Parts: sequence; structure tokens; C-alpha cells
Amino acid sequence: MSNFTFKSCKLLMMIALVFMFTTVSTSLGSVASAANMTWDFTQYNATQITSAMGAGWNLGNALDANINGVPSETAWGNPVITKALIQKVKAAGFKSIRIPVTYMKKIGSAPNYSIDSAYLARVKEVVDYAYSEGLFVILNIHHDGAHSTTPNTPSDNWLLPNASDQNTIRDKFKKVWQQIANTFVDYNEHLIFESMNEVFDGKTYGGTQPDLTIYSNINTLNQIFVDTVRLTGGNNAARWLLIPGWNTNIDYTAGNNGYTGFVLPTDYNRSSTVPSSEKRIMISVHYYDPYFFCLVENEGATQWGATADPAKKDSGGQEAHMESQFKSMYDKFVTRGYAVVIGEYGAIDKSANDSSNNTYRAIWTKAVVSTAKKYSLVPVWWDNGANFGLINRHNLTITQQGIIDGIMSGIGNYYRIVNRNSGKVLDVNGYSTADGAAVNQYTYSGGYNQQWELLNVGLNNYELINRNSGKVLEIGGWSSSDGATAQQWAHSGLGGYNQQWQKIDVGDGYFELKNAASGKYLEVFGWSTNDGATVGQWSLGNQYNFNQQWQLVPIN
Repeated sequence: MSNFTFKSCKLLMMIALVFMFTTVSTSLGSVASAANMTWDFTQYNATQITSAMGAGWNLGNALDANINGVPSETAWGNPVITKALIQKVKAAGFKSIRIPVTYMKKIGSAPNYSIDSAYLARVKEVVDYAYSEGLFVILNIHHDGAHSTTPNTPSDNWLLPNASDQNTIRDKFKKVWQQIANTFVDYNEHLIFESMNEVFDGKTYGGTQPDLTIYSNINTLNQIFVDTVRLTGGNNAARWLLIPGWNTNIDYTAGNNGYTGFVLPTDYNRSSTVPSSEKRIMISVHYYDPYFFCLVENEGATQWGATADPAKKDSGGQEAHMESQFKSMYDKFVTRGYAVVIGEYGAIDKSANDSSNNTYRAIWTKAVVSTAKKYSLVPVWWDNGANFGLINRHNLTITQQGIIDGIMSGIGNYYRIVNRNSGKVLDVNGYSTADGAAVNQYTYSGGYNQQWELLNVGLNNYELINRNSGKVLEIGGWSSSDGATAQQWAHSGLGGYNQQWQKIDVGDGYFELKNAASGKYLEVFGWSTNDGATVGQWSLGNQYNFNQQWQLVPIN
């Protein structure tokens, strides 16, 4: 919003929040960090954060790349990261970006373990590319815990739970995370910290019980991570934190097949502003099944699924296996209020071996994403800029549109919103991405400016987010008057009730959309059936006011 009324309202809200936080702090003496939280931090619960994160993409083999332990974002063949790349990712429909970061020789010696200031500034710059676009960002410590000795030397990989001197590792881990957390302490809920990546003993990949002493060391590191981040205060006291189990393996994390060892960290130091009934812990797993289809290059299976040639697919890892794996994460964690992120999934390009490979990669991908959505898991594609790449990072062109289509079809969060009277759809005028751009009705053409995501923000309220602009549908000026027009504006937080709408089922597949601030209903003015007709709010008519009724049609 751009008018004085909105600014005054927001100022009053901020004053009230400060007063509330100060009062609670004075009475309880335990929430000093609450008063330091920024006004724009939205307290999403697990259902809301999972929905908001949508489908994700990994900026792989970039800030995690290194040569002999020296991080360099161009070391593994990718160009320097640009904001234009991130904007391309967003334009493709992704809502979240995971940024793997390797530190290794950019960390100084004991006792401070100071991160090179220029390198940390570059990490922040890349995070800002995505954060400023309104994307969710997952930031982790990546190859520091890898067991590979190529191209790194063993001494550079320090985050090893099977090493002899765990006390030194824990001290270093704590101090590195203190620096990262303090760098980003004021970032809102769109930033998520992930403690580490695929950390394990380097040899127990599956089929046997992990060494429980080593697993206990992983659990201890995760607990140190949670405590360290929380105690930096501010927004870090309430943000979502992402926790991996043994090698991010689903069976070893969910406890399938009798495996044991994973222990969720306690979260006693979180802000008291977080409702006691909610969690702020996410669980991180990866999914690359079946192995010979997803990860084995230039050989093995090239097809997947019920329509595949049996001679060209794995015998295992098909639809039933995927269903079982994802359901186990749902049963173990989601049902208890934790969020779950599939931080990496992907299938390697083998089109040189089988011209139909990319078709089956797209089929597999859509199945992963749709099954993940079914079980409330967040899927994040592994893009390394090479054989898992969806986007050419050198010229910013889409190279695997079929796979991206599979992802977006699988996530299925977008709708065209069709007026019952006119048959026309909600449309942001002229493909505008500007705050204040008019929202009207128009004949459906398939444009992203005519597609909307519904984000449940609680109390049966939804934000309607335009796919093209990322802006939300609102009534301008917080007006409560009949005839006030609809427009788009940047998300203003859960206190922006003029940006929230209640869905009221009127039968036959149609809904009224009631503005949470004004109590008025979204309609096409004058019962118009013309392209470009104005959309706004009006008092509720009767059950025959079809210009106030809307159908939500999924985009496939």
C-alpha cells in the first residue's frame, strides 16, 4: 500500500506489538529475544510454511564448489552466480531456493574459527539475490562434512561424526554457526537454516544398522546447531530450522525397517512468541530412488514407471516404493507438527543412451512432486548446472522444460479464478509486476498473470498470490467502501487483512471471496462480461449474484 492510512495502521500495529512483547518480557523474564524480532517476521506453522515454500531448486555446484578445500563458485564449471539467474529460477515457477555452501579453508584457526569476511559477504550477497525476490532460502553447511577425498583433501572435510576429536569439531561447528546466524539475524521467515548436508560415517549407505555412537554424534551436532542459532536471538529465535538424519536417508531418519538412532533436537531456547502447540523444526531427507535410474551415469536404467520398457527400468524403486518412503516421513513427523523437506531429489540426464530418457525423467519428477505434495513434503530439485541441470547458467535458457512442467504440474498450487457470471478470469492488467497494478477480468489465455496460488494463512483466510508477479490480491487503501477496487501489492505480513480472503462455499463448485478486513465480497462491477471490466468489493448480494461467485480451476 502507498497511502497514509495504511502506513498509520501499520505503525499502530508495530507499536502494539512492541508493547505486547515488552509486557510479556517484563512479566516472564524469559523472552528478551522477542522484542528484537522484526515487524515483518510471519509466524508460519508447519502447514503454512510447507504450502508457501512450494517447489524448490538447488543452486548446486556453486558456493559449495571448491579446489583442494578452497571454496570457489566457478571451480566446478559453473559461471559466477548472478541475480538474473535467480530471477530466471523464480520465473520458472520455483518458490524456494536451497543454497549449499562449503566453508573449509575459509574458516580460520582456533579458538575463534573466524569465517573469511569477504567470503561470508559473498554468501550474503547471493542469499540476498533470492531473498529480495521473495523466495524462501535454505542455507546450509555443505561439503565440510563430505567423506570424498576428490577433489578435497581429507583434512579439509572437518565436520565428520566418526572423527576422533569430537570436542574440537563441536566447538568449531558452534562458532561457525554463531557467525552465520548473526549475519542473517534480521532476515524474516523466508530464510531457513539447515545444519549440515549428507553427514555420516562414509560407508553405511543402506541395509545395515548405522553405528549408534556415530549417529549420536550427529544428533549432538544437530542439538548444538539448534541451541546456537536460537541463542543469537532476534528472528533466529523463531525461524524454522532444518535438521538432517544419517546421510539424509529416509529409512535411517524415519526409523523404517527397525533402524534406530535419529533423535530430534529439543527446542527449549526458541522465542516464547511461538505458540506452544507448534514446532519450528523441519526434517531434511534426500530422494534419489531408484539408484540406477537416478544416479548412475551412462549406464543402468533409463526409464521409470508403469509405462516404461521393463528391460530399461529398475526392478525396484517404482511407484509403490516412493509412496511408502514419503508416507513414512508423513507418519513419523508431519503428523506431529514438524515440516519435512526433500532437500535434494533428481534423476541424471541419460538421453545420450536413450532418446526417451527425458520423457521418463519428467514422469518420475512429476510423481516425486505430486507424492510429496500428497504427504505435505517440500520437494527441492538438485540442479548442479550440468547433468542434473534444468537451466543453462551461462546463457540463462531453460534446457529441461519438460521436467520443469512436471514439477509445476505435480505441485499443482496454481488456479485460474473464474467468475460465474462472465466466465472470465482474474487478470493482472498488462502482466504488471508493480505494486498497485489493477486486477480486472479477462478471457483466459494461459498467461501467468491469470494464474493464482492460494496460501492458507490460518482462520480460513487465504492470500491469493499472482504467479507472474508474486504479488497478492488486495483491496486498496484498506477501504471498507462498496466500489473499492482490487489491485496487487507486495505481501505485507499476517497483519495485512486487506490482503486476505475467506473462501465461502456456495455450492456447485463456486465460492464467494470475502475480504478479511472489510467484510465485503469480490465481484465484477456492473455484472459486466467484457474483457478488462473492473473487479473490486461490494456488500453481499443474494444467492443469484453470480458476479460475486468464483470457481477455482487447477492449472495442470
